[in-house]
Amino acid sequence: MVSEAAIVDGLREVYDPELHYNIYDLGLVYEIAVDEGDVNILMTLTTPACPIGPLIVEQISENIGLIPGVEDVDIAFTFNPAWSPEMMTDEARADLGLD
Repeated sequence: MVSEAAIVDGLREVYDPELHYNIYDLGLVYEIAVDEGDVNILMTLTTPACPIGPLIVEQISENIGLIPGVEDVDIAFTFNPAWSPEMMTDEARADLGLD
């Protein structure tokens, strides 16, 4: 069985190329749902016009697809609520000098 913790670990290996920080700790991932081998991820980008969406989707699909037991990865985007630096973990804000 695939655990949410394994998915989180995989998402922490995907980096926003502009901020050079992982998408999970940046607060870009809003929901993770695991149903047996199917993984559904609801996330956002730093801005709606962000050009890196396809790159992020590719990296997520590759990383999460390598987790034993994962059969399908579905990634959906939302911009409600809009992302803001307050959604980042305390550690990420500190590392990026935002605290």
